Amino acid sequence: MPKVSSVVVPYATYLRVYEPLAAFPEPERGHWARYARRPERPSYQDELRRALADLLPTPPIPVPVQESAEAFVLEADGVVCVCPWRTRLRGWQALQELPEDLPNVVLDAMLPPVVRRQAAMDYERWLAHNPDSRPWIRTATWQVPLNWFVLVSDEERRYEKGTGEIPPMLRYRTPMVQARRRVARSLRTLKDAIDEGPLIDGLVDVGRWLEEFHPRSLVELDYGGLVHALPAGDLEDDHSAADVAAGIEALRQGDGTAAGEAYGRLVERWRAVRDRRSAN
Repeated sequence: MPKVSSVVVPYATYLRVYEPLAAFPEPERGHWARYARRPERPSYQDELRRALADLLPTPPIPVPVQESAEAFVLEADGVVCVCPWRTRLRGWQALQELPEDLPNVVLDAMLPPVVRRQAAMDYERWLAHNPDSRPWIRTATWQVPLNWFVLVSDEERRYEKGTGEIPPMLRYRTPMVQARRRVARSLRTLKDAIDEGPLIDGLVDVGRWLEEFHPRSLVELDYGGLVHALPAGDLEDDHSAADVAAGIEALRQGDGTAAGEAYGRLVERWRAVRDRRSAN
């Protein structure tokens, strides 16, 4: 395994799908079965460090030359489930989104246009032979998109303070059938109450993505490196999934005041994170 830096790479959050081994065709199923038996496996921090290291050469390497053979693994009710990294595919997709997030002068300094054009051409050629491809992981920086919280409930929240060199952890896990049910129910409520908006658009998009996976999969929302941008007390008191659920339920009941209060709690909680992002 390549050596990676010990530097913590913060501020990215993740939405992951873990599929049972039965969902994968051979020979990929065999690969993941053998992989799951390994005693040690890299973490999401390792993946980020490797990606950052690829940006240091001249010219930079925006997308790995080969697809990752790594995955996250968990066992639920005796069933081994894996979440492939698919770092190369996600790198191509992230490159398509960069122009929306960065000014051209910054983007050109970080990744010269000729490098981006070559990566785009490589992606087009690859996509022609893999039209049904999709990532098992979605990533956001400096935030947890509100539509992600719709997929989980506060009862599925797991928080650990962390000790010494072990950082805090905040994540949710839920069965795929529950996540899909919550998306469908929330969409009906939101469309009846507000007709259109970014939350609805985001839910439609994430709902379509979830439909691509095995019904016995697990969905995980992980605060990842964002825990380093939040004070420990704020992180421990963060029940954003409960606030999102309360807001949607209030809309379902026609209680605009309660819905506004839930939204206000979310805005106040995430304001400090947005301010840090702007400062950077």
